[in-house]
Amino acid sequence: MDNQALQQWVERVSMESFGRPFLHGATFNARLKATGGRYFMRSHDIEISPHQLAAFGEAETEKIIKHELCHYHLHLMKRGYRHRDADFKQLLAHVGGSRYCSSLPERADRKAIAYRYKLICSSCGMEYLRKRKVDPARYACGRCRGKLLMKVLDNPNTP
Repeated sequence: MDNQALQQWVERVSMESFGRPFLHGATFNARLKATGGRYFMRSHDIEISPHQLAAFGEAETEKIIKHELCHYHLHLMKRGYRHRDADFKQLLAHVGGSRYCSSLPERADRKAIAYRYKLICSSCGMEYLRKRKVDPARYACGRCRGKLLMKVLDNPNTP
């Protein structure tokens, strides 16, 4: 699907679900991986993650489009367009948009990486688990300000 098809899709969803036209731009942004979409308040444009479409299909992507269109229409009507506002929550529930998007599979796999390093305070024995290697000389213990020593864990699944 290209940006032109996305633009037409967003315009159609806007008319069908909100009864109002979408008069600005809708594009895909491949850099969006932690979020499903974005609404820009200054330009009123919407960006959608193509990764969400590829991973979860058109039904979930349409819920993301409805979410961003809630921001769009409420902002233009000068009503509560933020996530915490009652107007936003009511409109989102009314049109059937999603409050949160699903995590992409590659992002979920990255979170499952076990701890590989343990920093141990030489003074009080406090332990800090880390997934990435850090230079212990650049840090101090948060409890007693003591010197930290690094230990590489043999079995990363068990600290």
